[in-house]
Amino acid sequence: MTTANPTTATESTAPVPHMAGNFAPVKDEVTAYDLPVTGTIPPELTGWFLRNGPNPRDAASRHWFFGDGMVHGLRLEGGRAVSYRNRWVRTASFTDGTPAVDELGRRNLTASAANTHVVRHAGRTLALVESSFPYEIDCRPGHELETIGAHDFGGRLTTAMTAHPKTCPTTGELHFFGYGGPHPPYLTYHRANAAGELEVSRPIDVPAPTMMHDFHLTAAHVVFMDLPVVFDRSRPGMPYAWDPEYGARLGVLRRDDPYGEIRWLSIDPCYVFHALNAHDDGAQRIVLHVARYPDYGADNPSHLWRWTIDLASGTVSEEQLDDQFCEFPRIDDRLAGQAARFGHAISAEVPGSGPIPGALLRYDLHSGAVVRHDFGPGRTPSEAAFAPADDRPGGPGWLLSYVHDAADDTSDLVILDAEDVSAAPVATVHLPQRVPYGFHGNWLPDPVS
Repeated sequence: MTTANPTTATESTAPVPHMAGNFAPVKDEVTAYDLPVTGTIPPELTGWFLRNGPNPRDAASRHWFFGDGMVHGLRLEGGRAVSYRNRWVRTASFTDGTPAVDELGRRNLTASAANTHVVRHAGRTLALVESSFPYEIDCRPGHELETIGAHDFGGRLTTAMTAHPKTCPTTGELHFFGYGGPHPPYLTYHRANAAGELEVSRPIDVPAPTMMHDFHLTAAHVVFMDLPVVFDRSRPGMPYAWDPEYGARLGVLRRDDPYGEIRWLSIDPCYVFHALNAHDDGAQRIVLHVARYPDYGADNPSHLWRWTIDLASGTVSEEQLDDQFCEFPRIDDRLAGQAARFGHAISAEVPGSGPIPGALLRYDLHSGAVVRHDFGPGRTPSEAAFAPADDRPGGPGWLLSYVHDAADDTSDLVILDAEDVSAAPVATVHLPQRVPYGFHGNWLPDPVS
């Protein structure tokens, strides 16, 4: 059974790349039940697979990053694809047209596209974009994906929140930062406890407002990436520009001293949207894995690199690990900040609009081996999230990705065995409508009662 809720969005005929092909928005909010499946869905998977991304209602959308956020959700239970639904996040901008900056130049952090990520912490499911407050959405039965409202941690959060917070698997703390304000401090580090209470908000002094999309967490450290993509109000579209004269550096903060000194270490100019993982290697070394671009530009692909910080010498060694294009790197999040052996990423082609995924890569970060899953001609995956098979971090599990088929302009959820990614899919769930290219999401298993 399928129901559709028509909206004001229209399929765009604009010639801009981010409004064409599978970048183009869908116009309906759909609810469908009992979806057809090829193969067998693992019966252990009971929960939601959610993925966020831009779905602009306005055909004049200026940039892919600015589109109204839409969450696509697939409900799995006991080997069945129970339902699919897609919903716009009803932010203040979406419902009331609230501007990000008012006529007096004051920033409104409830004005949001909420289009980049969706995470769960302390019982809340949050849709995120790095320019604003998070928005809570409802995953309870009968309320699936409805918007609850902006979440400011009981009034304690006074900056934007990154779309890439990190949950410590040991303490349950949520670590994140805010950036993007027009006045210093340009960066603020935050930490919420396992109950979701904001306990730390610490301003960090950086020379200028750079675009800081992601950061790193280890068992003992937080590491910030201050890279040379600097705010430039004069630019159309994204108001940031590559400025190699700014320099590039990593800032190391001890987790046990959140208001203490940040140690800055220089690296070669580059840009990083997404970190794979980081871990401490003894007391004086930190190992970081990133999808690194040589600069900030649409025609330059990213590759997997390893940075090793030596705190004793105050230096960083930099090494490219693979020559295949990669983006959207992920691990088993139960190993966040620890020495995870395996990572996954999407391999990328490089058309004029930027990287488009083409295959899935599984990296063995110990041996350097890379295993590849090609989805077939014209079949393009989105970011793959890890769903564990049991309670052993780093153990068996599955990789879940929405895959677009250009031949018939349809989308599937594809489930791969994480330990045998080159094999045929374990299951393919056929969706009632196309899922446009988007950003990030998660497998959210039902809480254990």
